[in-house]
Amino acid sequence: MKQKTQLTLSALALTMSMFAGVSQAENVKIALIDPLSGSFAALGENQLRTWQFIGDIANKEKWAGDHTLEFVGFDNKAGVQDSLSQLKRAIDQGYRYVAQANGSGVAFSLVDAINKHNARNPGKEVLYINHGAIDPELTNDKCSFWQFSVDSNVDMKMQALVNHLAKNDEVKKVFIIGQNYAFGRAVSKAAKDMLAEVRPDVEIVGDDLHPIGEVKDFAPYVAKIKASGADTIITGNWGSDLALLIKAARASGLDANFYTYYAVLKGSPTAMGESGLERVKYVGVWNVNNEDYKGRELVEEFNKKYDDDLTWLQAYSGVALLANAMKKADSVNPVDVAFAMEDMELDSLNGTIKMRAADHQLQQPLYVATWAKVNDSNVQLEQEGTGFGWRTEEVIPAADALLPTTCEMKRPKR
Repeated sequence: MKQKTQLTLSALALTMSMFAGVSQAENVKIALIDPLSGSFAALGENQLRTWQFIGDIANKEKWAGDHTLEFVGFDNKAGVQDSLSQLKRAIDQGYRYVAQANGSGVAFSLVDAINKHNARNPGKEVLYINHGAIDPELTNDKCSFWQFSVDSNVDMKMQALVNHLAKNDEVKKVFIIGQNYAFGRAVSKAAKDMLAEVRPDVEIVGDDLHPIGEVKDFAPYVAKIKASGADTIITGNWGSDLALLIKAARASGLDANFYTYYAVLKGSPTAMGESGLERVKYVGVWNVNNEDYKGRELVEEFNKKYDDDLTWLQAYSGVALLANAMKKADSVNPVDVAFAMEDMELDSLNGTIKMRAADHQLQQPLYVATWAKVNDSNVQLEQEGTGFGWRTEEVIPAADALLPTTCEMKRPKR
């Protein structure tokens, strides 16, 4: 009996030594802290579905090796305090990864809270995937090792938008309107600064900020735009704030072009309808009607499953980066994963993407697209059953979208 026990212990020791240093498969939960109720619920639900949809693909195809990813929604009602409460709730439940998109004000608060948590709790660090809060300061002076931005920031997108607008000689008078918080103010500043540089002949005839998520009727704002004589509107509005703005513009018969960041997102296409044809543009990190229709099968499968449109490429890139970093690091520890993600280069639906180590700002191509009728060539995929979709006008290579950073990254010891 003694000899048998010794042999069993020896076999166990050998087995343990063989697998020493090899991480065991884990199911990693990521908390998505975004609005799932209130004015922006439709957008938050669409984004959550997209993360879960891409996560299922990643798990089936083993993007993270034997590890699996699970995305769980935490409703922050688009508020800062609710977001901080949900962050605490997620951490208390053992989550070490969080993601958030809607609201740069929320993002600044999350970065600050996560920085403090990680400093106080070594060994229990939390990593934040920012997939849509794009105030440039988040990856400049307020950058953090614990935050990775998988969307392009305000300045990167505005540079693409203004350069495209500059080619249109019919643009003479521009009205800027946006939500009154960090992101809206950043859009206003970038538009004025960049227009002055590339089209000094263009007159800024208005620059309005309104409360975020509170305006139910944009008719007074549209009346002001009409009175200004603007031929072009630049707006960073998103969610219901953009849909209601476009709806009011349509109702008033406003004859102007819209240059937007988020007209592609849920609600706005229906609000535009035919009135937006050839008038509304957006700048973003992808267009489903791209030259090779890359990602088409995913768009069609998502629509079939959810009766909803897949437009949030940021989720695809975010899942790909997280999963591949876990596989590369052979670890699900946020510190190891963060270091593995730095300078990671991957092929996403919009082409080659690279997570710049200097500021954790994803470098990727940008698209400018125009609302147009569905056809058999360059607008084959419609949105929201309207019979209209987005025609790609220009693709800006990642190298041309790149901007310098003022980030001074402070990294933990490995």
